[in-house]
Parts: sequence; structure tokens; C-alpha cells
Amino acid sequence: MRILVDYRPALRERTGVGEYIHQLTRAYTAAYGEEVLLFTSSWKDRPARNVSDQTGGRVIDHRIPVRILNYFWHRLEWPPVETLAGPVDVAHSAHPLLMPARTAAQIVTIHDLFFLSQTHDTTAEIRRDYGALAASHARRAHAVITSTQHGRQQIVDRLGVAADRIYVCPPGAPGWRTLGRQPNVPSDGCILFMGTLEPRKNVGTLLDAYERLLERRPDLPPMVLAGRTTSAGAAWLARIDAAPLAGRVTHIGYVDENAREDLYRSARVLVMPSLDEGFGLPVLEAMSAGVPVIVSSRGSLPEVVQDVGAQVNPEDVDALSAALERAAFDQNWSMRAAEAGLTRARSFAWDASARTLHRAYVEAVARRRDRRATQADTPRLPV
Repeated sequence: MRILVDYRPALRERTGVGEYIHQLTRAYTAAYGEEVLLFTSSWKDRPARNVSDQTGGRVIDHRIPVRILNYFWHRLEWPPVETLAGPVDVAHSAHPLLMPARTAAQIVTIHDLFFLSQTHDTTAEIRRDYGALAASHARRAHAVITSTQHGRQQIVDRLGVAADRIYVCPPGAPGWRTLGRQPNVPSDGCILFMGTLEPRKNVGTLLDAYERLLERRPDLPPMVLAGRTTSAGAAWLARIDAAPLAGRVTHIGYVDENAREDLYRSARVLVMPSLDEGFGLPVLEAMSAGVPVIVSSRGSLPEVVQDVGAQVNPEDVDALSAALERAAFDQNWSMRAAEAGLTRARSFAWDASARTLHRAYVEAVARRRDRRATQADTPRLPV
């Protein structure tokens, strides 16, 4: 097969969706050796020179602004990918809307449906297109890729997609150079948040919980916020620059893959109090590094961690504060949580997801062929 993958989310800072499509492509090409084309489109962002070596895919790069191409693709379903990349058997979109194609099987990727329930907290393009188009695009797709069983059930229930066209491909645990062999619970470690500073990450509630605990426990470890910010994060950044959080909470911005291991090594606990998550890749990274985790009881996070660490209602400041206190000061709990996390992380492997992805591609191509045959055999009524 000749497969075109939308690689644009991995062009700049590989967070979430970008890291997922990068690693899944790498695992797929390593396992199957098929021709994979990495489609990139941006006016200013260019793919890294070594991306082909990293992923095994060949870059197809166009200097077309992402917003303009997305508007034409989403609203006009033009131009078809074949005009930009040549003939392909599969056109795999990294997000919930189809890449238009003449003959290729079309696949979408849907990690969560946050854009349906919290429309006001999304970007202008997502507000314009996703709510109106995601359901019809998912039902038209020859296959839908998601990362959890929770996501799969949401796609069935809320978008009306047949369950047999949805394929669960979870992320795999990273391979650290030195971490992952034993618990990592340094006595002087920080409380770590990893993720984009956007509304659904619920950073405001995390700061509330930390500040409340700090009033009682001035020996509380410092907190580090790691991840790029958005316009919604401005108020949180202003807050940590003022008392009582100034000097206790630090924002270090996006952390690339080369520096991530050192950051996890410095952490005593990772906390992710999100209002919704399609998967929560930092949680898997932390567990695989032997770092205890505190997560929200919503979205896919309970499925990812199962009985590892602590789960809290993301809107309950007192519960989150109590979980932070236990992680910071209860060494026995931290060691048990870290050991359990290491065991849980070993169940996530990219090569297993690559096998599922291959099945999705093969079956999507067959569905595309069957649909075209059905359409060709359907007699036209006289006008």
C-alpha cells in the first residue's frame, strides 16, 4: 500500500496529537516497510531534516498556509490529496475531519469529543468546522482511529459510527535511557504538570489546590508547569508571578523530547487534573518513568491508569489538595504508586498499535473498493 499521513500536527512542537502521529508512523514503517508519505503544509514551518530517518516516511511538503488548506479541505472538500501527493491507497487524517480524496480510502483520527461539549474553549477553526462536520465525516470514513476504548464508545454513541469501523491504537510507552527500571520518587522532587495551558487542562483548579495546601504546609515541594501556553493561560501565568505562588510555581514552557527525561527525573509526582482527555500521554510517560500520578476521574484517564496512583474529581479543590499532600509527604504511598505505574506502563506498546493500524488500513481499502463497486452496480433512475 501507498499511505499518505497528515503529519502537520508534528511540524512544530510535538505535543499530544503530533507526538502520537509521529510515533505511530515510526512503529508502522518499522513493522511493515510500506511506502508512507508524510504530508506537511505550512507557510513558515518546515519538517525537520531528519524526520524521514526518524519515522521511515518520505516527506511531501507544500508551502500552503494550514488555515487556508483546512478551509478548502473542510468546507469545499478540495483539492483531493492525489493532486498534492500523487496516487495513494490510504489518506489518513490526524484529526476528526477527512482529507478529501478521489480514490484513496479515507481515515480520520478522533481522540476525544471535547470540541462538542466545550465548544467555547476551542480555537476558531475547530468551532467553525468540527461541531458541524465531525459526525458526517466520521460516518463517511472507511475507518476511524482512536486511542482508548472510552473514545471508541463515545464515537459510537455520539457520532453514530459503526463499532466495527473503529480501531483502538493506544500510544506506546517511551523508552527512557535511564528511567523506568525502578520507582523515581526523589525527596526533593517537584510536583509536575505537563501539558498545554488551555482551558480543558484545568490548571486554575490545580493552582487553587496547591495554594490551599501551601497555607498549611509551607514545606510543600515546588510545582513546575511544563507546556506551551495559549491565550487562556495568560491569567494563570500572571497568578504564579504574584504572592503566594511567586517563587513556588514555575512555568518552563514546551519541553522537547531530548529534555523530557531529565524533567521526569526531577519530579516526585505528575498531576493531570483535566476536565477531559482523549488519552493523556504525559501520564503514560510518567508511569513508564516510575513517577507516581494523580489524574482526573474524567475522560479516558481512568482507563489509562486503572488502579494506579490517585483519581480525583477535577472540580473538587479539597480532594486534589489532599492527593497532592499524600504524594508529597507519604513515601510509602508514592513508592507503591510508582511500582504499580511501572507495571501498568508495560502494557502499552507501539508495535501492537501498529498491527491494529495495519488491519485498519487493509480493511479501509476493502471498504472503499466495496463501496465503489456498489455504486457502480446501482442502476440510475431515468430523469
